[in-house]
Amino acid sequence: MRIGDLAHATGVNRRLLRYYEEQGLLRPVRLANGYREYADADVAAVRHIRTLLAAGLPTAVIARLLHCVHDEGERMVPSACPVMIENLRHEHARVAETIDQLRASQQVLEEMLATALDRA
Repeated sequence: MRIGDLAHATGVNRRLLRYYEEQGLLRPVRLANGYREYADADVAAVRHIRTLLAAGLPTAVIARLLHCVHDEGERMVPSACPVMIENLRHEHARVAETIDQLRASQQVLEEMLATALDRA
C-alpha cells in the first residue's frame, strides 16, 4: 500500500508517517519510482507507535521496543522481553521525576498567586 493508503487506514497524516520512517520506526520498501510501499503489518505498527507515544515514550525508545509488542485482538500487548521491561522501568522513573518537578513548580506558582491575590 502507498503512504496515502496507510495514512487513511491509520488516521495518521503522511508527514508523521515520513517522520516515523526517518526515526527508523517504519521501513517501507522503496519502489523503482521512489514511492514508498507499506505492508499490511505497518498498519498495526503505526497503532503500536501511537500507543507508545501516548505513554510518553520518545521515538528513540520506541525504536528499541517496537519488536516487543504484538496485538491481542484490538489491544497492543507488550512482551516480557528484557529490553521492554528495562526501558519501561526507565521511562516510568523519568515520567515520575517529571511529575515531581511539575508538582514542585505548581506549588511555587500557587504560593506566588496567593501572594499576588493578597496584595490585589
